[in-house]
Amino acid sequence: MYAIVEIAGTQFKVEKDRKILAPKLDGKAGDELTLDKVLLVADEGNVKIGHPVVEGASVKATILGATRGEKVIVFKKKRRKAYRVKNGHRQDYTELQINEIV
Repeated sequence: MYAIVEIAGTQFKVEKDRKILAPKLDGKAGDELTLDKVLLVADEGNVKIGHPVVEGASVKATILGATRGEKVIVFKKKRRKAYRVKNGHRQDYTELQINEIV
């Protein structure tokens, strides 16, 4: 059984007892979340597609902690103009453990 949920504008395919990295969410480690924006639920050939969400479906998850992604270097340059800018960026993520799909 799996579901497709929307978390902070990003869609994720989730299954029971799996871990995912979602964009940063409010909450502390150990908090329980209920994700209500379920777009699709599939269970052994039975597929329910929402319009836009599946009525009565939800996904329960636990926050495991916060982490950061790898550093991305953003380098800008204009040739012959002595213009160079180097910036770095690290995205913040929340690690979720999927407990059940209802």
